[in-house]
Amino acid sequence: MVRDAWLPIGHLLPDGSKTKAVVQEGPNWQIVGIQGGGCALIVREMLAHRWIEAGLLEAGRLGFFSFGRDNVHEISFREGHIIGTVQNCRSPRTKAEALAFATALRATRAIDSDSPLQDAIYVEPLSRLLPTYSITSRSDDAVVLGYWLTGGAPIPATSFRRLQQSLTWLRPSDVKDVVVAAGLAVDESIPEDRVQARAVGRDDTNPKVASPTAYRNPFALPGRPMLEAFFREHILDVIENKARYKSLGIAFPSAVILHGPPGCGKTFAVDRLLEYLGWPSFYIDASSVASPYIHETSRKIAQMFEVAAKSAPSVLVIDEMEAFLAERDIDLGHHRVEEVAEFLRRIPEAAGKEILIVAMTNRLDMIDPAILRRGRFDHIVEVGPAGEEELEALLRTLLEKLPKEEDIDPAVLATKLSGRPLSDVAFVIREGARLAARAGQDRIGQANLIMALTATPPRNQESERRIGFV
Repeated sequence: MVRDAWLPIGHLLPDGSKTKAVVQEGPNWQIVGIQGGGCALIVREMLAHRWIEAGLLEAGRLGFFSFGRDNVHEISFREGHIIGTVQNCRSPRTKAEALAFATALRATRAIDSDSPLQDAIYVEPLSRLLPTYSITSRSDDAVVLGYWLTGGAPIPATSFRRLQQSLTWLRPSDVKDVVVAAGLAVDESIPEDRVQARAVGRDDTNPKVASPTAYRNPFALPGRPMLEAFFREHILDVIENKARYKSLGIAFPSAVILHGPPGCGKTFAVDRLLEYLGWPSFYIDASSVASPYIHETSRKIAQMFEVAAKSAPSVLVIDEMEAFLAERDIDLGHHRVEEVAEFLRRIPEAAGKEILIVAMTNRLDMIDPAILRRGRFDHIVEVGPAGEEELEALLRTLLEKLPKEEDIDPAVLATKLSGRPLSDVAFVIREGARLAARAGQDRIGQANLIMALTATPPRNQESERRIGFV
């Protein structure tokens, strides 16, 4: 579209109002401010007819006028209504606004089940997301909802725990209401509503702000006493005693790398830390930032840091960091060097913006040395295989909330699981629960867990299972 083909400022609309500055625009549509407050959605005839044919709009709802060679439709809205694209629209400020978007998403999908909505125009008064048809690939509706709710973070609404940690101004039950209102299922367990700790350390003089004592239980990391002690000393104590540390020049915790072989509990430890803090959390991994286009990955990385800064204090988790922070080499290509350089610029700034960075990797030897220098990541913590005492503590914690027989002996199970990754511990308990349910039992017993353990050898000893003809 030629830029000067759009309506000039001061153009008179059919309802007598005049156009002001352009708020947002696309090839076949414009959102403009109008004098006296409010805005108008201006649409070229071809796009308007497509909405009408799809059943998303009623023909009588649109005003009509000619402008030059174009036939143009318009809808005017009073001040206070939310009109804008999903990609650029502001995130909700109240539960009512969040529910309104979720309801509009569900209503739109009831009419149009196929069109991509990640580029749609959200029109709150009409309870519709109007596709602009500027893209052909469709993102999952859970991603669309999560992106809008968080203000730009690629968190699917079905990843309930991550979403709730990014929406700390809403209770968990409220977040569930929003997700369900959009017609999406919540498969994860919903935590109890409790005082949120997003403001811990932000204002120690305000009695209404949550404090560390607002938590039901102190921070605990079952099976990892040394890592628990590290988190307490280097992260939680700095946050919970902000004024004391700030007076000595330490305003915020430093960035941390957890490294070790797969299955040793790095993700489990980070999840427990995020749950305790209750801050908004954002994830950078290969799936969220990778792109085949030059400059696109570094742009996404910068955008993620900016989103985390807007929600500060927040946590930015960098998972599998070796995938995009490997040592720079001439063979990697210019775009890979650019990605590392973007991190080198952003990481030192994070603490000043109250962004806690926690990174994880299985291959510390692959990481670019410049990333590993102090001042970027001050702490590099090895998370190795758990010992028997650690395994027993984790078993007791995982079994705590499950119906179980009195004959269960975690110490015996810990001995048998010695040398195994922590992921095997969780799997044995799930498999034991499955075997108990299959047998018609309402409680897990020691025999179920031993049977599950026997049927679950270490992965390097598993025989190949074949299903089908041989």
